[in-house]
Amino acid sequence: MVPTGHVILTLSLAEPFSQIRRLGMPGAGTGRIGSVVVGMEDRPAWCAHAGGRQEVIRLEFTPLGAYRLLALPMRELTNLAVELDDVLGAEAGVLVERLAAARGWAARFDLVDAMLLARLGRGPEPAPEVEHAWCLLSDSAGTVPIARLADEVGWSPSYLVRRFTEQVGLTPKTSARVLRFRRATQLLASGPVDLAEIAASCGFYDQAHLTREFRALAGLTPGRMATATRPADEALAL
Repeated sequence: MVPTGHVILTLSLAEPFSQIRRLGMPGAGTGRIGSVVVGMEDRPAWCAHAGGRQEVIRLEFTPLGAYRLLALPMRELTNLAVELDDVLGAEAGVLVERLAAARGWAARFDLVDAMLLARLGRGPEPAPEVEHAWCLLSDSAGTVPIARLADEVGWSPSYLVRRFTEQVGLTPKTSARVLRFRRATQLLASGPVDLAEIAASCGFYDQAHLTREFRALAGLTPGRMATATRPADEALAL
């Protein structure tokens, strides 16, 4: 798994993952883990499945959508994969049981919609300043200077970093790195491209900078990632 700029919620209806391990961080990994929340990331993770039947519903949230849904500081989930019931409590297990017992995907999606709407209705609202800063970064694919973000929202840079990290999970600077990387991976997946052109269009200093960022965020060079990936429902399957 590579950083996507999203918070991932996976509802597992069959065999659990045997392990999710964050590369470049201490620890042996999660061990067996079923339904899971993966917070905002700035480094790759290795995800193993022992085989058998894998059946999941995967939801991708903007970080501020996840902040409303999960009702906790998003920095507590940064670079972590956490069992869903550790975040949502007993209602997570009840939801998974009902999903497994439901007849057909339409009924399952209705159950998920009802859970999401109920939680969003009572979740915290992001600060308008943080929402504006995130929209500027996201819309520009991470190319807006951080000093401009602080000027736009009327906060000091240090206060912006603190509030932004609480509600997004990454600092503005790191979020910009991830968003530039995401845009570059999308261009790589679109077909034969020139790496120098990607570097220029995505806001990297040069091709060497692009390569360093790919090694840091994906553990692969851009060329290796281009040959090892394929588009799959707007995701990149390694």
